[in-house]
Amino acid sequence: MASGVASTGIPAESAADCRSELLQLLRDRGHPGSAAEAPRVRELLQRLEHLQPANLAADSDRLTGVWELRWSSGRQPYLTVAPWLENLQLLDPRQGRAMNLLRLAGPVAPLAGIAVQARISVEGLQRVGVRFVRGGWLGPRIGDRRLQLLREVNQSFPAWLDITVLDDDLRVCRGNAGTLFALVRRPELRLEDFFGEQPGPAEAAAD
Repeated sequence: MASGVASTGIPAESAADCRSELLQLLRDRGHPGSAAEAPRVRELLQRLEHLQPANLAADSDRLTGVWELRWSSGRQPYLTVAPWLENLQLLDPRQGRAMNLLRLAGPVAPLAGIAVQARISVEGLQRVGVRFVRGGWLGPRIGDRRLQLLREVNQSFPAWLDITVLDDDLRVCRGNAGTLFALVRRPELRLEDFFGEQPGPAEAAAD
């Protein structure tokens, strides 16, 4: 990715302005998914991929946390971006675990959602391998436990994400199907509230 910086002809100092405009668009819940804004968001994403390429060898810890999908080039229902919906991705690379969670926004958000859990591994300067393990319904937390109904997933194909931009607030990635994603960090949400207790060695090996 580093070689792409010179080929763009865009001065490196424009990276901050590019990132600032992009974050403003992504955080405005009314615009990123609209037809009017989509070309501009895509342009900014592609420019920032050249100007601020991710390096997981140095910054893999920045993956850790709760992220919200704010723009996607895909049109599948599970990639929906809307003011009434939270499309979350939880990453915990040190424990090798991740979760995609789709739930309603607002006060009812903690009550229920559709979740897919995965095992993840950093496999290069930008690539994260993904193996989906179970999916289903994730309910509210009662005491120290969360109600859930999850079934095993039989993944018959390799999956991965290329993390092309990564900092404390923004993550841009490309999936193995060619989809371009932009996510913003949700610092007020904690991994522990979704995952619960850390998996032990036996559980992790079983996954």
